[in-house]
Amino acid sequence: MTDQAVDTSGPAEAAGTEEPPAPEPTRFFFGRERELKELRDDIERAGLDTMAGRRSARARVLLIAGRPGSGRTALASELARRLLETGDYPDGLLRVRLAETGGAPVPPERAARDLLGRLGLAGPPGAGADELTEMVREALAVRRVLLLLDDAADAEQVDPLLPDNPDCLVVATSEGPLTGIPGVRPCTIGGLDAGSAVQLLGRATGQVRITVDPLTAQTLAEECGGQPAALVLIGGWLATRPTASVADAGRQLRALPDDPEAPAGTRPLTRAFRLVHDSLPATPARILRLLSLAPGGLADAHTASALAGCSVSAARTTLDDFVTLGLLRREDTDEPQYEVPGCLAGLLRALLEDRDRPAEIQLARARMLERTVRLLQSCRAVTDPEGSPSRRKLAGLPRTLRFPNAETAAAWLRARRPALLAAARIAVEDGELDTLARRLVAALVRALAAHEGTDAAAPDLYALHGLVLAVAERRDLPRERAAALLNLADLDAGTGRTREALARYREALDAGRAAKDPYATGRAMESVGGAYAELGDYHRASDWYGRALAQRLTQGEPAEAARLYGRLGAVHTYAGRYGEALRNWRAAAAGHRRLGDLPAQARALSEMARVQEYAGRPQESLRTCREAVEWARRAKDVRLQAALELRLADTLDRLGDPAAAGLHRSAADRLLGEEGMACETDSASSEK
Repeated sequence: MTDQAVDTSGPAEAAGTEEPPAPEPTRFFFGRERELKELRDDIERAGLDTMAGRRSARARVLLIAGRPGSGRTALASELARRLLETGDYPDGLLRVRLAETGGAPVPPERAARDLLGRLGLAGPPGAGADELTEMVREALAVRRVLLLLDDAADAEQVDPLLPDNPDCLVVATSEGPLTGIPGVRPCTIGGLDAGSAVQLLGRATGQVRITVDPLTAQTLAEECGGQPAALVLIGGWLATRPTASVADAGRQLRALPDDPEAPAGTRPLTRAFRLVHDSLPATPARILRLLSLAPGGLADAHTASALAGCSVSAARTTLDDFVTLGLLRREDTDEPQYEVPGCLAGLLRALLEDRDRPAEIQLARARMLERTVRLLQSCRAVTDPEGSPSRRKLAGLPRTLRFPNAETAAAWLRARRPALLAAARIAVEDGELDTLARRLVAALVRALAAHEGTDAAAPDLYALHGLVLAVAERRDLPRERAAALLNLADLDAGTGRTREALARYREALDAGRAAKDPYATGRAMESVGGAYAELGDYHRASDWYGRALAQRLTQGEPAEAARLYGRLGAVHTYAGRYGEALRNWRAAAAGHRRLGDLPAQARALSEMARVQEYAGRPQESLRTCREAVEWARRAKDVRLQAALELRLADTLDRLGDPAAAGLHRSAADRLLGEEGMACETDSASSEK
């Protein structure tokens, strides 16, 4: 959540054991009843853009405006909870955060991808903001959802995500008005009323200290400006000091000087934060400041351990202590994650830059990235077979860096995915640790591909390859640039953006030549040929395939050469140049025969037969097809043999010999039947 507000979770168990049990979260909400009533009334109010008697064509937008720490996110969450109880939004709540932890706006395409992911949909890799936001609107047009857009910077962030569906409702939070969206009347919130503020303070401190001195408690709440985030921090400070009174907290708070650079409305929060931070011992205070480096404002015990250079168990205990103090929020998963509230992120970063040396900050960041790389390598390695080199290497790692099985690793990857992607973005943008950034991106790419598959992870992989390209261009690394461009072009080609892919393949070719990398050069030339073939330009396709073939022959790569002969044969066939096609398919078959690749030889002969038939030479086609069937039989490739038998039957039909065609179809049916029985037998044996 963006703000520590009136909606808070119960305090963590007191530290004392090495791994305290996770408490059951209990949600509290104090006050704001007037605001809640106004917001609910606004749902039915006619908008300025609505004609009399007609509903708006778009979803109604409710705006909650307030400074960081005012509880705007908590109020939005409470409103959403109550609205969902009415059953008016059967498709549930969708929440997306529109600001980075440091306050920078989230790019529209990333916000749209986040929403699509929550809807169980995947945007095409490399798609732009317009395409993705259109997909969001299309998906929401047939749903009745409550959409919570948290921490919006301006109307330009919100407008593209608004559903064109009046049965949906949008609740947005922002620091100010969203000028430009019709019909939005902001519900501007300040501090809590006195009674609710004292209640919130008492929840953390215990009611006894409030009861014995209610006037001082009310004064303290007023000095906090009624700001929920400040009250939570003061309550946490008192909760860790059982002998301190409410008056003690007030005296210490008043003794702190105001920050003249802080806006007037945020000074109570700034003072409360400084009181808590300055009361911490030196080591925990340093860990707290270093948490401002946590990617996406999300940390786990490993992140804190690496940043501070302490043990994982010590880091976990310290993080739980911070939860008690109201400095962090805890998300209880298999490996708990801790969130730095958005209203504190800027304060932490300012203190870090003021009190810690740049070299120490850079070292902490490097430790965090190195630990993340090792965890990702372990996450991927656990998917390899037992006894493989990577599994043997994994066994030598410390226990805290190992995953017991692939399922645990996959769960960790899912839970940490937003933070891991943020870590990669921040590391590349920072520009000071490019070697570590490249290693991090490479490890994340391999882990995502191993656990999710390349197709499922394609949108994230596209973004990661883009980060690699940024580093390669900044550091003038042509080999890495060629690899990144090839990967991006492959993803473009896979989503039908063939012309974009062609441009990237050409850039990759230039980079491969600059790096004197024969693999990248050959791969790029072949891919350029493939892109031209996809565009129907068979003349250019055959030219580029020919160049790639010449290079493979020069490099002495017979398997690649045989495959490229087949590519040439295919494009010549599409172009109707049957003589050229036959020569290349014949060369492909000969190449596969020399390599002992019998199935590939049979397929090449099969394509030869197809071309001979197209060329009006049915008898030659028949002989070649029979030869292909024989090689498939020798290769013991039953499916290929059956497919070729069917092709042979079709050819015989066209030659006017239906009896012979029927025999070959029966042979194909028999082969497929025998294979099916063999599979069932193997399955039964494995079950036994």
